[in-house]
Amino acid sequence: MKKFVSIFKNKEIVNRIFFTIMILFVLRIGAAITVPGVTVGEQLANAMNSGNAIAMMDLLGGGALSNFSIFALGVSPYITAQIIIQLLSKDVLPALTELSKQGQYGRKKIEMATRYLTLLLGAVQAYGIIKTMQNNSYITLNLEDNFWTYAYIVTVLLAGAMLTMWLGDQITEKGLGNGISVIIFAGCVRSLPVQISTAWTKWITANIDHGSTALIRGSFQFALYILAFIAITGGVVFFELARRKIPVQHAGKGGQTASMARASFLPIKVNSAGVIPVIFASSIMMAPSVIASFISADAANAKWLQIFSYSTMFEMPGVNGSTWSMPWGLLIYLTLVIAFTFFYSQMEIDPEQLADNFQKNGSYIPGIRPGKETERYVGKVLNRVTCIGALSLAAISCLPIALTLSGIFGNDASLAIGGTGMIIVVGVCIELNSQIDGLLAGKSFEEVQGGM
Repeated sequence: MKKFVSIFKNKEIVNRIFFTIMILFVLRIGAAITVPGVTVGEQLANAMNSGNAIAMMDLLGGGALSNFSIFALGVSPYITAQIIIQLLSKDVLPALTELSKQGQYGRKKIEMATRYLTLLLGAVQAYGIIKTMQNNSYITLNLEDNFWTYAYIVTVLLAGAMLTMWLGDQITEKGLGNGISVIIFAGCVRSLPVQISTAWTKWITANIDHGSTALIRGSFQFALYILAFIAITGGVVFFELARRKIPVQHAGKGGQTASMARASFLPIKVNSAGVIPVIFASSIMMAPSVIASFISADAANAKWLQIFSYSTMFEMPGVNGSTWSMPWGLLIYLTLVIAFTFFYSQMEIDPEQLADNFQKNGSYIPGIRPGKETERYVGKVLNRVTCIGALSLAAISCLPIALTLSGIFGNDASLAIGGTGMIIVVGVCIELNSQIDGLLAGKSFEEVQGGM
């Protein structure tokens, strides 16, 4: 409560919160404006609750794809461009690698390259989304089906994506938190009240007229649902904050106290890759259908493409003419998430570069020799921690899909809990809390300095 009061006494924090809310308000207005010349079908709302790649794109678009609005692309092209540029900067393209080492000047050049790549990827992605949604009867074009109609819609979507990216930059500069993350966060939390309301209607309201026994049973189910939601949220918070601390000592730093020695460590997050592996995996799962959409409508509706659908169960032949079901799409998705978690963690924490920096700075891990032995030790610890992180990330991201396939919520897949959205919400909340703590600490320091 004391922190809450301190926040509203701090004029800078209040202004940042107000500015962020206003930007999100503008984005919600844009998310409600459907692209002119397009009619959205009822099937799109069902697709958003199925946990497929379209639902993931809606998440990255801040919930704008569900209306096929002018902001339908959201920040998805920008995130993809950032990931590609980051990958190419890791000694793949020497020019980008050199720019990444040139400080502020290099960062500006890389950011400009990212924006150009965003334009290219956004145009391709916009056309792919249009064709995919047409082939699945999610949308209907009210204009003539020719090149200029597609060019017009692609231009509108691309302009919306660039405006969304600019608004995200404004939040980062003048608001609270990382703008891109906050936009995705807003799209995730918008469905939470509806989800709780749906659960209340399903288990409480619907049982009022069915006697006291049904109402008690429904109340118990609703309470269990809320407790499970809280427990899973707590698990995600623990997962996001979990770290493996490697003690580090520094040569020539005599006179250190015991508390200073304890405070010197190298933290390795269990989930050092964040939600990037999930975004990667979802993009790859959607790529075949997008590519098929470029070829023809028949190719886009091919039966073999269903293997990349999270929510499809395939009938497999068994013994004596029996059959059994296998969720191949979900298994492929889990494999991709785990593989990309290891890949991206190695990019975020490079044991070779870390060992080299330790040796240059005179730092070392107690009991471990500098150089190759330090590199091997950090690599071993990173792989063990990442193994836990990859399995946890895969379990959380596939939880809504698994719950939907199990039929535990009947035909209402919107009640499924967990998933990528929860990871994003928790991560952004932790980030916002840290930034607010920093602003409050800065204000306290200024007051102390002023009093002196």
